[in-house]
Amino acid sequence: MKHTERSTAIILKKTPLGESDLLVHFYTPERGRIKGVAKGARRSRKRFVNCLDVFSLVRIEFTSRRTGDLFLLESGKLEDAFPGIRSGFKAMSRASFMVELTDILFPWGVAEAEMFELLRGSLERLSRSKSLEPTVMVFELRAMALGGFGIRLEACSVCGRAYRGEGRAVFDPEGGGIACLRCRSESPLFPGLSPETTRLMRWVQAGPWHEIRDVDFGEAVAEELRPVLRLHREHCLERQLRTARYLDPFS
Repeated sequence: MKHTERSTAIILKKTPLGESDLLVHFYTPERGRIKGVAKGARRSRKRFVNCLDVFSLVRIEFTSRRTGDLFLLESGKLEDAFPGIRSGFKAMSRASFMVELTDILFPWGVAEAEMFELLRGSLERLSRSKSLEPTVMVFELRAMALGGFGIRLEACSVCGRAYRGEGRAVFDPEGGGIACLRCRSESPLFPGLSPETTRLMRWVQAGPWHEIRDVDFGEAVAEELRPVLRLHREHCLERQLRTARYLDPFS
């Protein structure tokens, strides 16, 4: 006897399967990242009316199969299509970056309710706001922290001296955190950070989500964060994300 589950989900990816089916990857708060087959979805949309578009927030019903990790999608109802994301290339490409980072940080079936809320809230803000770069930066800082790759900001990664948020520091990619100016000099490999930027980073990584979801900041902070996020991401994940090339604010 099959057991039907119901969950809110975010559609991450869909690909054709056979002549009439779709293979759908989706993210849920209870099961994490999973995938399922939507039978006949390419021919008849009665059970999946406008709800299988990538980035959409939906309410789905699905059942597990007897073997494997593939589920069977029974029906779906659209909750939010985040239409602002589909209004142009910039928003679409940044939403794609969020999905790719989620895929890498959280393996199949690893539930993380806070990550689900982060992705949902970030897609919502991306849809309604013109602050694309702050939205993605906040998402990346928080997602990396949730995935176990938070940037350490409490002390110098080389000498261990406590950092009290006074004076400039530098980011040390190999140490996974900041370093003091006694141990490292500012350079392209060790980008500098102001006290304002380090305070923002600490708050975004660990603060209450309802307080940070709409945080904005100026160009000076963004300019310091860009190289830090890129170096940290590439060092921890040991790869360049396919969608990362779209993060240039002028792209």
